[in-house]
Amino acid sequence: MAIEDIIPVRFQDDKLFLLDQTELPAHDEFHEAGSIEELWYAIKMLAVRGAPAIGVAAGYGMYIKARDYVKKENISDEAEPAVIKSFITTLEEAKAYLDSSRPTAVNLSWATAEMLEAAKKAGENTGVTCGQIVDLLRETAENIRKTDYDSCFALAENGLSLLKPGMGILTHCNAGILATAGYGTALAPLHLGQERGYGFKVYADETRPLLQGARLTAWELMKSGVDVTLICDNMSSLVMKKGLVDAVVVGCDRMAANGDGANKIGTSALAVLAKEYGIPFYMFVPTSTIDLNTPSGDEIVIEEREGSEIYKKWYSRPMAPAGVKTFNPAFDVTDHKYITAVVTEKGVIRPPYDVSLREIMGEK
Repeated sequence: MAIEDIIPVRFQDDKLFLLDQTELPAHDEFHEAGSIEELWYAIKMLAVRGAPAIGVAAGYGMYIKARDYVKKENISDEAEPAVIKSFITTLEEAKAYLDSSRPTAVNLSWATAEMLEAAKKAGENTGVTCGQIVDLLRETAENIRKTDYDSCFALAENGLSLLKPGMGILTHCNAGILATAGYGTALAPLHLGQERGYGFKVYADETRPLLQGARLTAWELMKSGVDVTLICDNMSSLVMKKGLVDAVVVGCDRMAANGDGANKIGTSALAVLAKEYGIPFYMFVPTSTIDLNTPSGDEIVIEEREGSEIYKKWYSRPMAPAGVKTFNPAFDVTDHKYITAVVTEKGVIRPPYDVSLREIMGEK
């Protein structure tokens, strides 16, 4: 698969196809998510992952639910308030269901809220039919995808303004093309820099236990021609100490109003190390990922996953004694004091984040 063919969420012929990221890098195959139940499972099992990509997929999922419900009930031409109300209730239930698949990433609930709000507003208009609401939802889902696509290019430009040619860059998890509808978030300036001859030397840590850095980031950066070196998670301190890292770039799944950022487990450790070694730590955060309704990282719900991912998932036989207790949080929260700058599609912001985040979101 060429770099231009990496489209993790593809909607064509009125069908939703997902690049199954659980099979990468060995196999690059697309599978159809024909219902919200199939989409829920794909999100939960990380066939589609990355906060922006999940949001895009969820938008299409809400449309599919609406389309199929209207078809099943044969109410496309209906405009009666009672029928519209029942239709909206079905969409409310669909939103709650999809949101439950992965609670930490705010783009998921943001996208489903956008879809639900569009349906509710349309339903308030006298004479609007269920079929017309379905058509509107398809347009809304497409707008969510396009907005993220455009956002990625803006993130690439803004992020590149912080970096210099030849820099050594450390990144964590996968915040690239595979996680979005475009260039990516944290990896966006690396892809753009490669096109412009920046010659970055990237260190991708493996990102245990699901190995998104090894399986996904290394794969897509190699496709892009970027000079990438894979390291174990516990090697990050050494590469920093040896002077091989000039900046750390990471993504974000939810940023609280004070600038605390939830991202893949292990991110906060890199932030602390970067602070110790005097290395700038940049968190890439589309504005759709900023949650001003959450005061701080303490209020962010952290998803916990099956412990078998730690000792069994990638091994031919278990790598821990039978019956051992496990703790497998999928995310951790980086305290805002460790974040040098936050990169958004609207610009780069710096502390105090409780002020700058509200300003960039257009709030006082």
